[in-house]
Amino acid sequence: MEQRHLGRTGLRVSRIGLGTLTWGRDTDQHDAADMLKLFWEVGGTLVDTADVYGDGEAEYLLGQLMDGLVPRRDLIISTKAGSVPDPDRRVDGSRGHLLAALDASLARLGTDYVDLWQIHAFDPETPLDETLQALDMAVSSGRARYAGVSNFCGWQLAKAATWQLAAPGVRTRLASTQMEYSLLQRGIEREVLPAALDLGIGLLPSSPLGRGVLTGKYRHATPPDSRGGSEHMALFVAPYLDDTATSIVDAVQIAADGLAVTPLQVALAWVRDRPGVAAPIVGARNALQLTAALSVETLSLPDEICRALDDVSEPVHRYPDHDWSTL
Repeated sequence: MEQRHLGRTGLRVSRIGLGTLTWGRDTDQHDAADMLKLFWEVGGTLVDTADVYGDGEAEYLLGQLMDGLVPRRDLIISTKAGSVPDPDRRVDGSRGHLLAALDASLARLGTDYVDLWQIHAFDPETPLDETLQALDMAVSSGRARYAGVSNFCGWQLAKAATWQLAAPGVRTRLASTQMEYSLLQRGIEREVLPAALDLGIGLLPSSPLGRGVLTGKYRHATPPDSRGGSEHMALFVAPYLDDTATSIVDAVQIAADGLAVTPLQVALAWVRDRPGVAAPIVGARNALQLTAALSVETLSLPDEICRALDDVSEPVHRYPDHDWSTL
């Protein structure tokens, strides 16, 4: 698999990442082992997790699999901290919480460092410089090799990245931002993506298949064995089952038919090759699904197909995102 630099850093990652959101909950040890081995065998390196996935079980399971199945040195392990299961405070970006969470992640993963450590979300209750200091301490102590953020809006990302760049050699530059991005969700193109491109921050798209909707599996009905058919994931999929999404999914299907490939391959190739993207994170349920996603490696979409998909999914960008003189 092709490797790409993560932002303006020396870290190289496979251009498709393996997500572990459902590990330890919907994905058992057998399926997780099959997927990790398959991913490694085709040259995949980036494995994405978080301390809250499966209440820590995803990290624990990944750690167990690295103990004998796949060499730790062959993987780029990315994890996140900051999300908390507290209805009154969903994010805790305090230095104390973050560093304690990192230590707990390392214990579950069974490793003394992670390759990439990301703040899971912006915490408005904690001074940003305090949150970012946790990243600096993690990198300077060797517990994390690179640092990034996740789910920061445009001004938050720009502020954080600029603060880090203001003291080179002292503060750790942001390597990445992990955000939802797909043909069904292009909101980051307004401000987040321009900021990331300008500041040299690599984008790691989550839900690159529109929460599974872009595969076409929901075109006629909701499969009972799908995320949309599950009790705890149905609300996650529901926002992308409206009329706007349907027209985009139909366009993806037409493109797939014309290229003799699958809608999954079209949707994933589109986001993988967007400007600024380092590696979409694919969350498969089993090895069969992951094999289908990894088959995109040999596909590059023709320019005319990309333009057609851009047009049908184009988000509304008006003032101040566009030059005022054109409005």
